[in-house]
Amino acid sequence: MPNVKIYIDEACYASVRPAVSDLLPNLRAMLCRLLEVPPAACQVAVLPVLALPDQPGINVELHLMPRPRDRLEQVAAGLRDSLSRVSGLTVAVRIAQLDAETYVALK
Repeated sequence: MPNVKIYIDEACYASVRPAVSDLLPNLRAMLCRLLEVPPAACQVAVLPVLALPDQPGINVELHLMPRPRDRLEQVAAGLRDSLSRVSGLTVAVRIAQLDAETYVALK
C-alpha cells in the first residue's frame, strides 16, 4: 500500500513535468518490486507546490505499511536517484510507516 506524493517546486514544475511524468511507470515498477506489492496497491501523485528557494526542488513523501529498514533505504535511494537524474534537481525523500492496527483505507 505505498502512497507516494511527489511535490515539485512550482518554479521548476513546467520544465521537469514531462520527464517526471515519463518516469512514473518505472517508479511504480520499482516500488512494486522492492516492496513486493501489485501495481493496484500503489497510489502515486505529483503536485506543484509553492516552496522556499533553499529547499530541495523535489520532496517525496512515501507512506506505507511497515517494512525492514534496509528495504526502505533501497526504496528511498531509488526514488531520490531516479527523480534527480531526470529532473536535475535536488530531491529529498521521507518515508513514514503506518500502524496496521489503526490504518483504514477505502477504495
